[in-house]
Amino acid sequence: MAARAPVSASKKILLGFSKWYYNACGFNQLGLHRDDLLNETPEVKEAVRRLPEQVYNDRVFRIKRALDLSMKHHILPKEQWTKYEEDVRYLAPYLEEVLREQKEKADWDKK
Repeated sequence: MAARAPVSASKKILLGFSKWYYNACGFNQLGLHRDDLLNETPEVKEAVRRLPEQVYNDRVFRIKRALDLSMKHHILPKEQWTKYEEDVRYLAPYLEEVLREQKEKADWDKK
């Protein structure tokens, strides 16, 4: 049982550092999510294309608002910042699907 205590403590420290780093990056102060920041590779573009319409529209709104705030050298009021706990990786399932399909296609082409 003593072995579990350090693991739990290290997880708490890691979570605390993760939250600190998340806030230090500053994108949350513009209302962005982590997936809004991905480089637009062909795979990411395809994943974005597959998003449901409402999720896509939310993404576009966040990015446009962030660009506007950035040009004005402003940030959102603190109550509107994206919180670490609320930042969902909305693009990850679509990106994983695209990558899986590309790998499957590459494997098929090898045969």
